[in-house]
Formats: sequence, C-alpha cells, structure tokens
Amino acid sequence: MSLTLPGLLAQNAEKYGNSRVALREKEFGIWQSVTWAAYFENVGKVALGLLELGYEPGDKMAILGDNRPEWLYCELAIQSLGGAAVGIFPDSHVTQIKYILNHSDAVFLVVEDQEQADKFLEIRDECPRVKKIIVDDPTGMREYDWSVFVRLSDVLEMGAKRGDKNREEFENRLSQIDENTIALIAYTSGTTGLPKGAMLAHRNMVRMAQSQDSIDPAYPDDNHVSFLPLPWIGEQMTAVSWNLLKGFTVNFPEKPETVAENIREVGPNILFAPPRFWEKICSDIQVKIQDAVWIKRLFYKLCMPVGFRMAECRLANRKPSLFLKLSYRASYLCMFRSLKNYLGLGHLRNVYTGGAALGPEIFNLFQALGVNIKQLYGQTETSGISVGHRNGEIKLSTVGKPIPGVEIQISDSGEILTRGDTVFVGYYKDEEATRRTLIDGWLHSGDHGLLDEDGHLIVVDRMKDVMQLADGSKFSPQLIENKLKFSIYISEAVVVGKDQPFVAAMINIDMNNVGKWAESRKMTYTTYTDLSQKPEVYELIAGEITAINKSLPKAAWVRKFVNLHKELDADDDEMTRTRKVRRSVVEERYSMLIDALYGDRDILDVSSDIKYRDGKGFRMQTSVQIKTVPDPR
Repeated sequence: MSLTLPGLLAQNAEKYGNSRVALREKEFGIWQSVTWAAYFENVGKVALGLLELGYEPGDKMAILGDNRPEWLYCELAIQSLGGAAVGIFPDSHVTQIKYILNHSDAVFLVVEDQEQADKFLEIRDECPRVKKIIVDDPTGMREYDWSVFVRLSDVLEMGAKRGDKNREEFENRLSQIDENTIALIAYTSGTTGLPKGAMLAHRNMVRMAQSQDSIDPAYPDDNHVSFLPLPWIGEQMTAVSWNLLKGFTVNFPEKPETVAENIREVGPNILFAPPRFWEKICSDIQVKIQDAVWIKRLFYKLCMPVGFRMAECRLANRKPSLFLKLSYRASYLCMFRSLKNYLGLGHLRNVYTGGAALGPEIFNLFQALGVNIKQLYGQTETSGISVGHRNGEIKLSTVGKPIPGVEIQISDSGEILTRGDTVFVGYYKDEEATRRTLIDGWLHSGDHGLLDEDGHLIVVDRMKDVMQLADGSKFSPQLIENKLKFSIYISEAVVVGKDQPFVAAMINIDMNNVGKWAESRKMTYTTYTDLSQKPEVYELIAGEITAINKSLPKAAWVRKFVNLHKELDADDDEMTRTRKVRRSVVEERYSMLIDALYGDRDILDVSSDIKYRDGKGFRMQTSVQIKTVPDPR
C-alpha cells in the first residue's frame, strides 16, 4: 500500500496525527489548518459518501475548480476506491469541459461553485455519463434543481454516517488498490490538436516524487504554496505526490488575486512555477526600480553587477575573490535580502521552473539575488519531470541530468527518448497514439534535443517547430521567443519564418508596463489595441528587439515585426490553459499578417471579434503596422 497516494496519506496520518499541519487555506483573511489526521478522515468520509452515491469499480471523477483542500479530499477519495481523478482547468470554457467529461467517461463531477455549476448546466444534455454533480460552495444556488446536484458537505455527512456503521469498508477498499492502479488521467496541453488523456498509475507518481527527493530533499517542516492549477502535472507533482511522500505543508491562497501577497506571508521553502511566473517577477522588479526614488535606483545600479558576477562564479563553480565575497555580502545586506523578503522568496531552498525554457537573463537575475532557481524538464507523460539541475551543476544552456531511475537517449532524428518507472501507462481510449508514443518502453517526447559532454540534456524545441529559412539556415522559434519575452514590454511573442528569407515576429505588448511607459510620457490611450498601434510603442518595441538581436546568430535576427491588435487568449484556442501558444492555430488565424510581414505593405486593415464574459461582443476594425527592425550592428 505504501506505493499508492492514499497509502502514503494513511501512513502520514498514523505518523503525524494531529501534531502536524498537512494543508492550510486562507479564508476570510485567516489561515485555516488541516492536520494529517483530519486530511485522512475527510478523504475517508468523501470516499464512503461516493459509495452511497453509487460508485462502481473503475469510475472516474472530474474536478473543476480552483486549488483548495476539498480538491485533494475528492481526488484522494476516488483514488482510495480504485478510481481515477480527472482535473479540469477552472478557466476552461464549456466546449473543453464537455470534451474532457465525455472522453474520460467521468461519472462524478465536482464543481467549486455556482460559476462552474452553470458551465455544466449548459452542456448537461451532452454529457450523459455524468450522473452526479458535487458542489463545494453552493452559495447562490438555492433555486437550482437539486436532483442533479449534491452538496459536498452532504457527501461528507453521508460518509460519516456510513463510517460509523462500517469503517472497515474504507480500509478494505484502500488495501485493494496497488501501485499499478490508474490514479490520474491528466490531459495534455493540446498544442497540436485535441488534448490526450495520459493515464498515470500510482507507481508513476510516487516513483517520480522519490527520484526528485533523492537529489533535492524536502522536509516535514517545509511549506509549499499551491497556486498553479492542479490539473497541471507540475502542481500534481508538488502538491500531491511529493507532499504525500515527505509530509510537508501545502498552502492554498485565498484567491488568485492574492497569490503574491500570500506567498509573502508564507515564505515557502518549495516553489515550482512555469517561466511566465518568473518572467513576471523580473518584469515587476524592473518596473518598480524605474518608479523608485533615486537612492533605491542607485543601490540597484551598484548592487546588481556585483550579484551578476557572483552568479557567474556560482554557475561556473568558480571560487569568488575575497573582494567579490565582501562586495556581495554588502549588496545582499543593502538590497538583495529585503528584495527577496518583499517577494516572499527569502526562505526558498527547492525552487524550480519547468514547462518551457527559461531565458538565461532571468536565471542570472535570480541567481544574483541568491535564489537558487533550477530548471526541470518533463511532460505529462513522465508524471511531471524526468530531468533536472542538481545543486552545483547548473548550466544555463541545459535542463540538467536525468533523475534517478530515468534513462534518456537521443534518437537518430534528434528526438528525446525517455524510459523509466515514471513513464505513463498510455493514452486513455487512444491505442494508436499510445503505440506511436511508447515504442519498446521508450517514450518519444516529440522534443528535439542533444546531450552535452557532461551528460546534460539540451532541449532545442519541439521537433515540429524547428524551422528552416529559405537559404537552409535552421533556427529555434522558442529560443527567440524566450529572449523576446525577457523584455518588460513584451508579454508574448510568436516567431515565424519557415521557408522565408528572414525571421519575423508577432508581438503582444505587456499592457501594464507599456501603459506605465506611455503615461510617464503623457501619452493618452484607450484600449490595448489603441496602445499597441501607437508609433511611439512601435519604436519602443523595435528598440527592444534590436537589443535582443545582438545576442542571436545573424540568421536568427528578427527583421520585421507586428504588434498584434489583441492579446492571444486561451478562450480563443490561441493558447493552452498552461499558457503555451498553439502555433498552428495562431499561424492560420493570422495568416494575413504573416503574409504582410513578408510583403511590401506597411499598414494592414484587420478585424477581430471582441467578446465579453457574458458572451456578447462586437466586431472591431483597426489598422496594424508592419515595422522593420534596425540592424543591430
């Protein structure tokens, strides 16, 4: 039983009882704690309640809502009975929810509140397998048809009554599941088509946590802040698998808007986030310094070069000079320490990024501050991670070495192959995709990469995304995009150029930072579209791209760009829920702009549907400019 997630929960409940906090959630301004004993008890009540609702062996439960303790109660409950959990991103629109519910054959659906319940009601008749919807927070639902819904509090009460009569039933069910039982059906990002349901067994998830912990241990006194959506495998890895293995505390923010404040309050020891999170912190630092009083700007100007030199020594495993040590110590006391504490990063020990490449500039900035950020590489199909940096072996051009128990090979075509206990069982209801992906025990990642002389993995890009110019020069769009996004004025970039004479880019400006820049120059604007198309903003972005081109090979220089008139949006299928660009969708939708980038036109009239949250909207007409980037030499 020890190699199952509920088995680990049972062990922690027995070991720690009410003496340690397992979960903590901020509600109404107060942190509410749940001990390990209470965690296990609530999971047992939900499991027994599901039996009352008609659970049958192998049933699936979909969960739709923000990160809360109740999510974990429901996930561990269905797993305790031998079923599988299915996570759905809380900002998913109804077509995505319908697809996942029907594809996964979910029988139960847990929704957080009225908003999520309303989404299901729109597609109720199209999801015939869902027989019971469990509502966590029923506020505002008094007049709803409660023959369809059931309150989570009622499920807990049902389980409590059933447990009083036959508590052994839950223990028996728990003992019957084994490490090969499917615990989670995690849906992939779907960057190239419909998401696929990766079946992860208990063995996969527990072994991944064991392997990661063997190279970067966590401790029971540690804290983690769970703010990334639990349907994402990265958050499952940390807030579920690793947490149950090592018994640290998972903290849930009060609401998405208070994440930064709650991180400052908790001061976590463990934090795992995608590049966009770290890019946003870097952007915020740079903007705040620009707005700071002169003395703070002076300290920043004096201290950061010292921090960068120290970071360079650390990353090269080179011993710093006595002068550098003393200078860094002074810089740390004067600025770095207070800046880290302000951001809530002062106690970080195990700090990671993953899901996409993180630019070396951002790595260097955090290392300069004394935040030992490390890159992890993996995918849904490897239960989270398969490769990671070790302390003292951080190379900015790589993602590290395979974690224990995982093998990495590079195929003749340059594809990254993975083998080990963390590799998934297969895709749910898609044997053909499973056969294409799992060959002789090796997972074919679809990523292009290579191993350096020290055995570190270098991830180049997706195999299908590596492009070639008309003259045969190859380039990685992802590499260029990551460099572009390091600019505080660029929030998203899509690079094009396949079979073309040069590289070009479509840019989303950062509305907040460009807006502040414009206001400081007394420029007036109304909307994102208006701001993005101002000639002054084009000059600003052109300057940023020119500076970035200096760090790129000549063949990869961005020669022309356009500021998109709207932000790329997951609701428009232009991005996944994990903020990955659906390149094929974007290239098709903006094909007219791409043609203009390689034509002679400087201005192009475009139109776009602008939608409000209630579904209403209007058709917008505007003109966008095509801008040539000055030669950086």
